[in-house]
Amino acid sequence: MKGNTYLSRKIHSLLGVIPLGLFFIEHMVTNFAAVEGGPQGFKDAVIFLNSLPLVPVLEATLIWIPLLFHGVYGLYIAYQSNLNTGQYHYGRNWAFTFQRISGVITFIFIVWHLYQTRVQVAIGNVGHDELGGVMHDISTNVLFLIFYVIGVVAAVFHFSNGMWSFLVSWGITVGPRAQRISSYIWMVVFVIVTAMFLMSLFAFRGDEFKEAASAAIAWTNIV
Repeated sequence: MKGNTYLSRKIHSLLGVIPLGLFFIEHMVTNFAAVEGGPQGFKDAVIFLNSLPLVPVLEATLIWIPLLFHGVYGLYIAYQSNLNTGQYHYGRNWAFTFQRISGVITFIFIVWHLYQTRVQVAIGNVGHDELGGVMHDISTNVLFLIFYVIGVVAAVFHFSNGMWSFLVSWGITVGPRAQRISSYIWMVVFVIVTAMFLMSLFAFRGDEFKEAASAAIAWTNIV
């Protein structure tokens, strides 16, 4: 039983980096196209990704299956965790606690975000070229905007702190000095990636995305 738990945790950790960590960065770059290129830049980035060969197979094997395992098993780990920040007030213990909490928030956020975007594309309610308009509707809704800001911050923290933990658990950063330097690096990554995601989110609120929004199915626009 312990061997199975150890192996499951190792797979869970590895999937958080490869391929999900790489997909996370790719998603950040794609969304940031809205900042650099506006509606057309974002549209071109989305269309390029979906023009790659064997997209359904790549998504299933490199995103959906790893995401399902990492997310569900992560919820199990969070449920089994002993959150004892009230007893031990030091940074790593708080990071451990926030890692579990942010994982739950991130899982909920990703499921909802996928429903609002990818699922709607799959069932034909929205086209790939209309996703910019969908994101405009989402980002201009106050409740959704707050939810997305919280979700984005939680997801980036979970990714950054998870990378620090991955390097430790896989024996890459050994010793206090290496781990301290690693923590500084991932703090910087957290700030940069969070900023890029939030800039993208607020870029979708721009007037230039209104025309794209009018062409999309405005089912996400709750008044």
